[in-house]
Amino acid sequence: MGGGNAQKSKMAREKNLEKAKAAAKGSQLESNKKAMSIQCKVCMQTFICTTSEVKCREHAEAKHPKSDVYACFPHLKK
Repeated sequence: MGGGNAQKSKMAREKNLEKAKAAAKGSQLESNKKAMSIQCKVCMQTFICTTSEVKCREHAEAKHPKSDVYACFPHLKK
């Protein structure tokens, strides 16, 4: 049988509890801000830590054509 008002209320409470737990985790914006660890030394623009060398080179060529790539991103020197 089942399906009475008490069961519906219980299911609604459990569903709302799960939603509250998911909302408590928060968005990923805060962790993304912390991951912005690569910085162009010319314009101080930050990039997420997973940015590839290719993207760094693209930025340097597009935004700072007169500067050397290594002047913008010294961490690329090997």
